[in-house]
Amino acid sequence: MVRFLAQEAASGVLLVIATAAALILANSPWADGFHHFWETEVEFAIGSWEPFTHHGHGLTLHEWVNDALMVLFFFVVGLEIKTELVVGDLADPRQAALPAIAAVGGMVIPALLYVVFNTGADGVLGGWGVPMATDIAFAVGVLALLGNRVPQRLKLFVLTLAIVDDIGAIAVIALFYTEEMSIPWLVTAVVALFGVSMMKRLRIWYIPVYVLAGVFVWYATFRSGIHATIAGVALGLIAPARPLLGPRMFESIEDVLTGDSVSPGSVLDANWKMKESIAITNRLLTMLTPWTSFIIIPIFALANAGVGLSGEAISDALSSPVTWGIIAGLVIGKPVGVGLFTLAAVRAGVAPLPPGVTTRHVFGVGAVAGIGFTVALFISGLAFDESVADSAVIGILLASLLATILGMGVLASGGSARQEALSPETADAH
Repeated sequence: MVRFLAQEAASGVLLVIATAAALILANSPWADGFHHFWETEVEFAIGSWEPFTHHGHGLTLHEWVNDALMVLFFFVVGLEIKTELVVGDLADPRQAALPAIAAVGGMVIPALLYVVFNTGADGVLGGWGVPMATDIAFAVGVLALLGNRVPQRLKLFVLTLAIVDDIGAIAVIALFYTEEMSIPWLVTAVVALFGVSMMKRLRIWYIPVYVLAGVFVWYATFRSGIHATIAGVALGLIAPARPLLGPRMFESIEDVLTGDSVSPGSVLDANWKMKESIAITNRLLTMLTPWTSFIIIPIFALANAGVGLSGEAISDALSSPVTWGIIAGLVIGKPVGVGLFTLAAVRAGVAPLPPGVTTRHVFGVGAVAGIGFTVALFISGLAFDESVADSAVIGILLASLLATILGMGVLASGGSARQEALSPETADAH
């Protein structure tokens, strides 16, 4: 947990740097070159066959980042969700109930607020999914900056809330942001996923086979019309979250390595047994998370956060209901939704608040959850065309900044964390 929090906090800092770099370049004398770079088409062809085309043209670098590189990010998200469902906080329904309900409130209320601001507006109502998202890297980074002012249990609450939030965001992308669907390719993707699952059941352990199968699942999903990142999530959810071998295997490993009959074969066997005593999800998370956190997500920020901040662009954004719907959803809807749904669950007796967590902490966490940067930008790219895309990005950046200030202010206002739990009986007093 300490390593995870440190890594997420560090990646949040790098994400800020990448975002600042994108904004500087987009408003510099090299702005045209910067935008043209990301719109460069990259084509692959075998004879007359062009396997990677979108709307009749090759994928741009921007699309390669969002449709290919981000698949690895969502694969890691799928691995995290699978781990939490099997051996983590989400494995215990009672323990997971409170942050799960908080996450639902933090998705429903922001979406409703966005709809209120954009009812009657042409072609932008579909952006209701943008303010639903929470950026776990920024949220954990804010809590890390506050140190001992927030209880450790609150950080676990935030992580679980963010995982459930990711599940909601993935469902929204899959169900509501799909363009034209190709049923044959969709069936092919589903059959390929079933094949991967069967390989796991048949105990096929050769990793390159899974890599090739995963690439094919991604390609079939890409051709189906469903956003290709869903393939990454699905593959992550298939991965085993329990180790193949139990802890008793360590006794036999010790005998092999300390006995008189040590041989290269026995050492290789011991090495395999040690690997298989750790769940595949944990091994993949350890290997891939640094790549997604420190390389892929900063590249995503460079490709998506570079908007012009001229007087005209800012004026257009501030006069757009899209901008204000996003700001209202993230800055107001998130803390209200998280706070009210949490307190309602406590009063209904679903579960008490974790030890040391108070109502102030809950609303503060709700405000921090309004930092919707990465996934919000991702959904924004799916929901809006170029005419309102910049206004949406400005809204996300401004809302994330305001949510950071509000969240830190609320959480820091009480000094050091109080060690008390809010039970259904004491909820009324708070």
